[in-house]
Amino acid sequence: MANNEEKTEEKAVKKAQNAAQKKYKALEEDLKKTKEELEKAREDLGKSKDDSLKLLAEFETFRRRNAEDRLNLIGTASADVIKGLLPVLDDCERAIKMLENSSDEAAKEGTSLIYNKLMAYLKGKGLEVIDAKGREFDTDFHEAVSQFPAPEEKDKGMVLDVVQTGYTLNGKVIRYAKVVVGA
Repeated sequence: MANNEEKTEEKAVKKAQNAAQKKYKALEEDLKKTKEELEKAREDLGKSKDDSLKLLAEFETFRRRNAEDRLNLIGTASADVIKGLLPVLDDCERAIKMLENSSDEAAKEGTSLIYNKLMAYLKGKGLEVIDAKGREFDTDFHEAVSQFPAPEEKDKGMVLDVVQTGYTLNGKVIRYAKVVVGA
């Protein structure tokens, strides 16, 4: 009988061990699944973080470009208005030259006053005269309308005369100086 009890006890122990091993394996599998889920969650979090950083960088680029575009639009709008006033400046310059030999001092003074006020205002908005006469010909600022034989060798490639004054607005050429170049 003791033998039977021992066998029953052994069977009960084996059954308990088998049940414990099954439970242990199930727990190991659950742990493994949990670790996989945790790793996947970390990867997803990392991906989400990368995506949000990219989105933030794209937004910052968009904001910067938008601000630059607005400034360019404002600059372009003022450039169009100033370009429209350049013929008035040309007319004032011609009038001043015509009045140089005149005895009408009031006309000379009035024309010069108008020209100087207009030029001062436009200079305040960023307009600059392109200084061309006596300088080396530069296609970035000058447009050659003719060539003339240079009186001296040093005058070759130099601007001998300015036919029409050129202007820059905030460092950008808005009208090239039309010049005569020594050949």
